[in-house]
Amino acid sequence: MKETPGQDGMASGCPFIGSKYHPMNRRFMKLKNYENGQEYVDTLCNSALQDTPCQPKHCGGSVMFPRSPEHQDRPRGTPRSRDVLLTEAKEFIDGYYRSMNRPPSEQHQARWEQIQAEVARTGTYQLTTQELTYGAKMAWRNAYRCIGRIQWNKLTLFDARYVTTAGQMFDAICNHIKYTTNKGNLRSAITVFPQRTDGEHDYRVWNQQLVSYAGYRNEDGTITGDPANVEFTEVCKKLGWKSKGTRFDILPMVLSANAQDPEYFDIPPELIMRVEISHPKYPWFKELGLQWYVLPAVSGMMFDCGGIEFTACPFSGWYMSTEVAARDLCDPQRYNMLETIAKHMGLDTSNYRNLWKDQALVEINLAVLHSFQEANVTIVDHHTAADSFMKFMENEQRLRGGCPADWVWIVPPMSGSATPVFHQEMSRYIVKPTYSYQIAAWKTHAWKKRDANGGVRKQQRKFHFKEIAGAVQFASQLFGEALSRRIKATILYATETGKSETYANMLGQVFSHAFNAQVICMDDYDIVDLEHEGLLIVVTSTFGNGDPPENGEGFYKALQNMAEQYHLMMSSTNTLDSIPDIKKSFNVAKRIVPVGQFTRSQSAPKNINSPAPRSHAAQNMSVPNTPEQGGDGTDWCHWPSVCSEAPAGSLANVRFAVFGLGSSAYPNYCQFGKNVDSLLGLLSGERIVPVACGDELNGQEQSFKEWAADVFKASCDAFCLDSDSVMARATERLNSDKAASPDAVRLVESRLADDLIPGLTRCHGRAVISCTAKHVLALHEKDTGRSTINVALTSGGNPTKLKFVPGDHLAVHPKNRAEIVDAIMKRLVRCPEGPVELQIIRKVTTPLGVDKRWESHQRLPRTTVENMLTWYMDITTPATPNMLRMLALMATDTKERAQLKLLATDAAAYETWKHANWPNLAETLAEFPSIAADAPFILCNLPLMQARAYSISSSPDHRKDEVQLTVAVVQYRTRGGTGPLHYGVCSNYLNDIKQGDKIVCYFRNAPSFHLPETKSDSIVMIGPGTGVAPFRSFWEHRLFEKQRAAAGTKFGTMTLFFGCRSQKMDLYSAEKAAMMKEGVMTKCHMALSREPGVPKTYVQDQLMEQSDDILECLTSGHGHVYVCGDCTMAEDVFLTLQKILVRRAGLNAEEARQHMEKMQELGRFHEDIFGITLRTAEVTDKTRALLVKKASMDKDSGADRLPKWRRDSVGVL
Repeated sequence: MKETPGQDGMASGCPFIGSKYHPMNRRFMKLKNYENGQEYVDTLCNSALQDTPCQPKHCGGSVMFPRSPEHQDRPRGTPRSRDVLLTEAKEFIDGYYRSMNRPPSEQHQARWEQIQAEVARTGTYQLTTQELTYGAKMAWRNAYRCIGRIQWNKLTLFDARYVTTAGQMFDAICNHIKYTTNKGNLRSAITVFPQRTDGEHDYRVWNQQLVSYAGYRNEDGTITGDPANVEFTEVCKKLGWKSKGTRFDILPMVLSANAQDPEYFDIPPELIMRVEISHPKYPWFKELGLQWYVLPAVSGMMFDCGGIEFTACPFSGWYMSTEVAARDLCDPQRYNMLETIAKHMGLDTSNYRNLWKDQALVEINLAVLHSFQEANVTIVDHHTAADSFMKFMENEQRLRGGCPADWVWIVPPMSGSATPVFHQEMSRYIVKPTYSYQIAAWKTHAWKKRDANGGVRKQQRKFHFKEIAGAVQFASQLFGEALSRRIKATILYATETGKSETYANMLGQVFSHAFNAQVICMDDYDIVDLEHEGLLIVVTSTFGNGDPPENGEGFYKALQNMAEQYHLMMSSTNTLDSIPDIKKSFNVAKRIVPVGQFTRSQSAPKNINSPAPRSHAAQNMSVPNTPEQGGDGTDWCHWPSVCSEAPAGSLANVRFAVFGLGSSAYPNYCQFGKNVDSLLGLLSGERIVPVACGDELNGQEQSFKEWAADVFKASCDAFCLDSDSVMARATERLNSDKAASPDAVRLVESRLADDLIPGLTRCHGRAVISCTAKHVLALHEKDTGRSTINVALTSGGNPTKLKFVPGDHLAVHPKNRAEIVDAIMKRLVRCPEGPVELQIIRKVTTPLGVDKRWESHQRLPRTTVENMLTWYMDITTPATPNMLRMLALMATDTKERAQLKLLATDAAAYETWKHANWPNLAETLAEFPSIAADAPFILCNLPLMQARAYSISSSPDHRKDEVQLTVAVVQYRTRGGTGPLHYGVCSNYLNDIKQGDKIVCYFRNAPSFHLPETKSDSIVMIGPGTGVAPFRSFWEHRLFEKQRAAAGTKFGTMTLFFGCRSQKMDLYSAEKAAMMKEGVMTKCHMALSREPGVPKTYVQDQLMEQSDDILECLTSGHGHVYVCGDCTMAEDVFLTLQKILVRRAGLNAEEARQHMEKMQELGRFHEDIFGITLRTAEVTDKTRALLVKKASMDKDSGADRLPKWRRDSVGVL
């Protein structure tokens, strides 16, 4: 830099070093864009603690390789002092926990104390994989010389800190190359090897890039190959590497582990993808014989994170075309092809005035872009990259208050002023975590072994390559499998009945063959780990008509909150119009109130699955196999957008798949699973297969197994694992038993037996209470053909146990009928009489190998077999295909075994058998009398019996120390009324209890169905049959409030729409009349659907008749509508309310639907929807008829050739 006299007569130097401009004397830095006049205020520079190469009187901003930071505070190769280490560790850990949007927490403090203790004990500490992933992403985000940082959040990390040898390093690097190359659809990734400890055991990758070309110095002084690698090529040859001596020889990997002497490894040719350079117009271009490798993988830099230095950390992305064309192929100190290309173009190279260099440079860039695109390889041109960097800089300014950038490196090597980055002032500073340069390993390595002349000792090969090829391949395969299992696969589930948990565990067994699979309940999952997941699989049921199961509510709210934050970030201002208050922190926004739950069929935000218009930058990037560019027609959204203008969502690095369980009898079929899938996609997660649905009315298990096999293969492909070698073993688990054989499970006699309360608590993982039965009263006459009862329970002397509010549910743990249990007991073998403990053989890996150990069942208590069948096991649900397959193994009769196998494997035969008989376990055993039912095997594989939830029918204030239920007693005959009599498990259990009996139960909160906080709001209650249950608690609570309210307190209107078959089946008629008399209830409308001499009327008809009152409630802004009943009734009511809005408010159908959804978002439309009860056969037969019709249409259209889970995802007609 030329010095000029300053105002004070002294020579001026770097403007950022002088006393007036020194960062310590400035609180911010203004950066101007000379193209549009806009100014940014950079405050992030205040976070920079490391000096730049600049000095007071000279600027080092254009130095190619500045002095390494490790030389600034200590001797080269030595670790940091403990004080410096702890200072940087504290700053990093604080930033890590701030990134979670969490206030200071116990976990944060505990982690910091753990780090301090570890440093005091060992001199260093270990980062967790999540911390390491966060640090690697932030280091890319902070890389001031990188123009492609807009995708920083999509970096995949491979944690290879477990390696101890150079061979293991090589295997990990091969995995890295295979994953990132991805057949041309390049993916950004970093592989991190062990950290520096004492400076004498460093791990190093000697190559400056994982893939590079050799350079050979000829006798005449010329160079064949890449001149940049001449020195390193000599090192490789001294190690014993043999080469062909051509222009494009791939250099070997040279690796040193634990500071040992290096070893070289030839990279398998099939891992290296190259592109031959041709031109779209000049045929002679291909004759030049130019080529380039597709993967730019920097491997010589150091990763500095939290005070820890990782000296071996190769990372890769994709090329900007000028890197290959302008620099690698045309720089004079590289392949120097510029003049050769110009002469082939017929240009006069003796005169600069014709701009022959510029013309040739444009054509070589066109050739590189054309060749990469023709080969379906990801690449980006410099104009698109520059546009994306400007967007990234705007995003960073908004989110962090600044963006470190080196103008010299950011501006492309050609067409500089034609790109927007040329006109943007930038500030170069170093923020940690960061990547920094290191001195080449061969210049600093302390050799352990040398030859007789003091030179490098060559690697000795004791055997010919062909002799050891097989052994190497075998060892590589074994290590590859071990390496793949270090790729974590997180499987989340949410369930009400336990079916999703069963499927999730089954999926975990499948994925354990290729991944480090972990199965976790959503309730136990820490949402902050989500953005660090590599592979996320979700298996979940839906509660009611589209709501999450109870153990999925917290996860869902957190996911919605993340989506809301991302939406706010995307919609916020892109520039800073004024200087920000630098006293305020620039942390990410604090946690905000979750948005309203997605509603009904339109569960996701508008256009959540619709591709946004592609930006100019996106239109000009080269992405392989897009529909516009040919290829196999793969949907373009499945390929990563290397230069998307929008900032990636927090889950940009997460690959996911979702399987939803549900019943097509519900309008919002599998809606919660679909909502989760939509939110994960909205947050930039990569969907590896479409969302799948399993219908409990039509082959749910078959759908799951087909989907599980597909998602396993897709996951292996996504992470470039060899799925063929493990596919057979993995999918075999889908058809295997929970316990592999009767030999793997046993019943052991126990001297102790667990009581029922702790037993059920352990079994279901939640606290339960015991209540005492007060009475069971019939609510209508017996000659109606139906039975409905009122059940009253008390706390038994401890009123504090009864904690609920009107609208909540009581979940009751029933017991199975004695006659079914007795019938099963008579068929069991290996069945001790007294208390027993169920034990299963587990395989445990020890240093001596795999050991088999007997372990207690995780959930079943110590009790008698009879008690297990009575209180814990579901013996009334029809056996699943898997259970039938197990029973077939126990059948001794050939015909019975064949029939059981048919039912287990033929989905159509199974569904027909199941829905015709709906057999319990006793009936199944009776149908196949040759089955020798092994007791421990049966108990191990039976599903657990779940509690049944009922809407509470009483107010805790009106009825002290009491909770009441309204229960429809379910009894029906199968086979169209000719089969055996079946009993609803819980309703008949409650019907049979006596005063003083103990009932095991727990309360389930239903916050979306509580009374409005404002007492003056009007209420419309719609509940036919037992749907009146929660409304009884409402009117009792309103009566209690009115009796104690101050004079002048205003209460809103309360209107009830009730429906039943006949007048004799009217529930709580006397109470309703009393509430009308007391003024608690304003109006009460009753619809009778089977009353002799009265036209058939449903609650929907009553709603239309009273449309004036309904319209007032829907449109006033202070009205609430509550609907309680089965799923089909609820959907009919929802459509009726929309009709009223269309007919009476003048809205069109779409506006009416949006109005209803807005009401639900605002908490003014409430649904408490339960499953099919008395109308089981009616609704099931109707649904199955539709499914048969749909299957016929699928066959006609060819859709039947799709996997079943793809067909099921569409739902019922």
